[in-house]
Amino acid sequence: MYTLEIRGNGVFNKSVALKKEKTVNEIIELYKISKDNIIAYKKNCDYVSSNEIFKEDGKLDFIFSTSREGFRILQETTLFVMMKAWNNLFPDKSKLVVEHSIGDGIYCEVFEDNKLKYKEVQALKNEMKKIINEALPIEKIKVNKDKAQEIFQNTDRDDILKNLTLHNLEIYKCGNYHDYYLRQLSENTSYVHDFELIFLAPGLIVRFPRRKYGKIQDDFRLSKKLFEAHQEHDKWLSILDIHNVSSLNRATDKFKISPLIQIEEALHEKKIVDIAEHISRKKDVKVILIAGPTSSGKTTFAKRLSIQLRVIGITPKLIGMDDYFVSRARTPIKENGEFDFECLEAIDLKLLNQHLIKLLNGEEVELPKYNFLTGISENSFSRISIKENEIIILEGIHGLNDKLTSSVPFNQKVKIYVSALNNLNLDSHNRIPTTDSRKIRRILRDTKYRGHSAEKTLNMWDSVRDGEDVNIFPFQENADYLFNSILTYEIAVLKKYVLPLLEKISCHSNQFSEAQRLIKLFRQISGINDSLVPSNSILREFIGGSVFSY
Repeated sequence: MYTLEIRGNGVFNKSVALKKEKTVNEIIELYKISKDNIIAYKKNCDYVSSNEIFKEDGKLDFIFSTSREGFRILQETTLFVMMKAWNNLFPDKSKLVVEHSIGDGIYCEVFEDNKLKYKEVQALKNEMKKIINEALPIEKIKVNKDKAQEIFQNTDRDDILKNLTLHNLEIYKCGNYHDYYLRQLSENTSYVHDFELIFLAPGLIVRFPRRKYGKIQDDFRLSKKLFEAHQEHDKWLSILDIHNVSSLNRATDKFKISPLIQIEEALHEKKIVDIAEHISRKKDVKVILIAGPTSSGKTTFAKRLSIQLRVIGITPKLIGMDDYFVSRARTPIKENGEFDFECLEAIDLKLLNQHLIKLLNGEEVELPKYNFLTGISENSFSRISIKENEIIILEGIHGLNDKLTSSVPFNQKVKIYVSALNNLNLDSHNRIPTTDSRKIRRILRDTKYRGHSAEKTLNMWDSVRDGEDVNIFPFQENADYLFNSILTYEIAVLKKYVLPLLEKISCHSNQFSEAQRLIKLFRQISGINDSLVPSNSILREFIGGSVFSY
């Protein structure tokens, strides 16, 4: 007799007592568990197949595609199916390379060969459907370094071979096709239940279902500004001659990283200068709104933009949006009973707009000061007014939402979106998502300045992302300017700080699998000494040592 704890997405469901050993499939049948939306299985902390046997006390966790963890598994499995289909159809053509996310999909492109054609995308789509309908098993196998080299040399995957720093590698096999993925994949191609391919010259976009609904949205809207920002970063990578982790490692190992850092920081500064100069030519503008998701570097960007505005002859006045929170008694409540500090209604919009109107009319106002301990607004005894050569900078997550500053005419404000849009990938098929870049920054910031463990930050991450999906991302296209705060080299600097924090996460934690995925990523990256990071870099906002005060 043994006890099995059954969970769903890490949440306890029930305990059952079993007399004989049983597989996951047998347990599903015995307790009539619906397999709808199940994308993966865990035994205790480890991913397993549905044929895994239980014969002693343990935990069986069903991972659903409607969770963020499960949705990422669905995405990666879809990409795996697409790459197998590509290999089936075009074995002699150059690799199809995963580039970056865009909207509800991921943009991919072929290099070196002729550009993709519409008919090739349609053929790829049909081949993917065939592979999915055949319900082919996807097997995870462990191979040593020599075997991995043999496998990937035969398939011309030098992009994987250059990153082979681990002695033993877990790779995926489907028929005679092999590939490497950092993230767990489903055990069968039939788990990919819905996808769409869109031809977007010179590449394609593979779309995924909406996470919470399991279906593809009817219409696809290309976020042009976001796409252009990613394409701009691609050009930066070409300037730096850094397209994946292996090229970053080579630059580090050959002591060529210092000029790379200087060039990339100069590119950041040039972009900030360009934005400041554009704003200076808009004579009516009196309010600059800076918004972006968590850990995007908004605060440092605002300070660096302020300096460039002063160079031009414009004096910025920074106003903290957090000081306009409503009292704790009026703060909206989430469904789970927690305060919702991220929704628009948590801001005293009436007071904020009253102050903005007065300031734009040349009047003086006393700024509020929000006390986060007591949850009430206090007198700050700080009074400001705006003169002819002065401008207001307001930084916060709602800056792109026009409801925040409804009293300010459109011609008197500009909106800037700041995010860490990453185009540096591990290899041709393993991207490092933008959300990972911000997550890694946030882990360090929370540990360094808020006393949180890495596990606590990861536990909060889904809630943070849910808030961003509602309050930030729908308004991206409202931005007049977009600043990409990513630094290609930053992940190598952050390694020495964040890797030890992730290694502390116990195998009994719900975040163990996610921590292990990030650990595998870090272990394939050569570290960079943080002494090379300039004191005004956005990265200093997270590692410390910034010339700016926060």
